[in-house]
Amino acid sequence: MKISNLFRGTLAALTCGLSVVAISTTANAASLTPVDLELSLLVDVSGSIDTNEFNLQKQGYVDAFASSTLFDDFISKGKYGKIAVNYIYWSSSNQQQETVGWTLIDSAASSQAFANSINTAARPFGNLTAPGSAINFAYPKFFTNDFDGTYLVIDVSGDGARNDGANTATARNNALAAGVDAINGIVILGESGLANFYQNNVIGGVNADGTPAFLKTASDFTTFGKAIDEKLKAEITPTAVPEPASLIGILGLGAFGVTSLRKRKQTAI
Repeated sequence: MKISNLFRGTLAALTCGLSVVAISTTANAASLTPVDLELSLLVDVSGSIDTNEFNLQKQGYVDAFASSTLFDDFISKGKYGKIAVNYIYWSSSNQQQETVGWTLIDSAASSQAFANSINTAARPFGNLTAPGSAINFAYPKFFTNDFDGTYLVIDVSGDGARNDGANTATARNNALAAGVDAINGIVILGESGLANFYQNNVIGGVNADGTPAFLKTASDFTTFGKAIDEKLKAEITPTAVPEPASLIGILGLGAFGVTSLRKRKQTAI
């Protein structure tokens, strides 16, 4: 009798505990703004990039988000019609700066405002090249922001291979294991073997349209703007929304989360 009572008591306590976690998970998820995409832009400002090249690179991002086409023909076509974006400058192992924090883009006007924020931000540093450290800096921010994205994507631009900081492939693998869906790259060619370095160490995962992570190339900084515009549109292109989980599936997941995204967002928070 004592064993039976103990078992019933333990079961009741466990059930109660799971219910509390489920309520907490649901409440926390409800406080997040749903978006089609969370996109983190990682922009190389290492010493190999001179002032003119920096301005051309920055202008590429400014022009892309300032154009109403990006919102009208791409962002607005998603299930929610909105995305969240942040903008990070990076260089050496200890030099990363979230220059523009997570921003909701749900209109052409908010896209223009994001472009303006990029345009007015000063260059913070410019030394060695540590893309792995940049990825390590960026990916935890997906799980502490105020958004619930259907897809999580990191976009790394650069003009050189790693010569400082964390191992790039390890950082990429850790980001994907944590729940980032894809890491895409864009390189400004010039350094021999740079494209191969990005292919083997930076890119990974699967994008929203089901295609593998990809690498875009710009022949030089003057063509970077066109390349980044094409890349952003490819990343934002709407795709079919996965079917909602069945009632049985939801019950089966219980307090551990309704979808994999909510599970990884809740776990990190």
